[in-house]
Amino acid sequence: MNHLRTFPLLASRAFGSSSRQLKNKVPEIQKLFQKNNGLPVHIKGGSRDVLLYRVTMTLTLLGTCYSLYKLLVAAMPQKKV
Repeated sequence: MNHLRTFPLLASRAFGSSSRQLKNKVPEIQKLFQKNNGLPVHIKGGSRDVLLYRVTMTLTLLGTCYSLYKLLVAAMPQKKV
């Protein structure tokens, strides 16, 4: 029963204000994405964004082609054996 009385104390320690303060990076990121450098917004984040964009587009195209292939196969009449 004593552990039930200590729970509020433990909870307040876990969510207290003595934890590490994080620096707000939003203004820096806003400056990066609002810079007029002629790049589209989806690749302004750097090489990781370019890689993620290209992988996403490749998977999208492959999925579309596979879906169209499966639709074509399903539309063909079955051969009777």
